[in-house]
Amino acid sequence: MNYVVRRGDDRDSSAGEKAAPAPGEKLSLGVAARLSRYLQVLTQARKMGKETISSQELSEYTHVNSTQIRRDLSGFGKFGKRGVGYSIDSLVSQIRTILHTSGQHNIALFGAGHLGTAIAASDIFADHGFRVVAVFDVDENKVGSSVGPHTVRHNDELKAVVEEEEIVVAVLAVPSAAAQALADAVVDAGVRVIFNYSEALLQVPPEVTVHTSSPAVDLLYALYFYLT
Repeated sequence: MNYVVRRGDDRDSSAGEKAAPAPGEKLSLGVAARLSRYLQVLTQARKMGKETISSQELSEYTHVNSTQIRRDLSGFGKFGKRGVGYSIDSLVSQIRTILHTSGQHNIALFGAGHLGTAIAASDIFADHGFRVVAVFDVDENKVGSSVGPHTVRHNDELKAVVEEEEIVVAVLAVPSAAAQALADAVVDAGVRVIFNYSEALLQVPPEVTVHTSSPAVDLLYALYFYLT
C-alpha cells in the first residue's frame, strides 16, 4: 500500500480525524507526525532489548492518547494482540513502509562546527535509515579536516556531490544569517528535504519540505505537559 503525506490538519486529538486514508491517498500531517513519534519510541525501545510494547506505554512516551494510538495503528492493519501488545520489530517495519522510510537515505550535513560534528558522530539518523555521506563548510580552516569518517568539503562542491551521492536530505547546522543562501543552493542542487537547525525562517518552493528543529520549542512543549 502506498501513502503520501499531505499538508493540512495537525490535530493530536482522539476524535474527529480519520486515521488512515485509502491506499494511494495522502496521510494528513497529524497522522504522519504521530506515526513518526511512535517510530522514535519503538526504535529506542528495541535498542533497550524490548520485544513488545503496549499502546499505554506508547502513550506515556509520546503524550498521545492511547485510544488515538490504537486508532492510528488499526487503520493500517492488525498489528497488536490483546494482552500482549505490539511486536516492536513488526511495527517498526510497518511504520517505515507507511512513511516511505524503508531502506537507506543519504544526507549532506552543512556546518562542521560543534553542532555539526556532534550530529555526524551521533547515531540518531542512522537508527532510522539515514546516512551522512558528505560534510560541508565554507571555513577554509575546516575544509579538508576530518569529521568522523568524512573529509570536510567546501560548499562550492555541493551540486556535484548531491548528484554523485544521490543525496535526498540536507541538514543545516549553520548560523541563521547563512541559512537562507545555503537553502537556496541546496534546492538549486535538487535537494527537496531540508532539516534546519538554525532559527532562520526559510523561504523555499512549495515542493520542498523544511523541518526546523528548535530545542526551545521542544522545551515549551514539554513544559506544557508539566503545567497542565
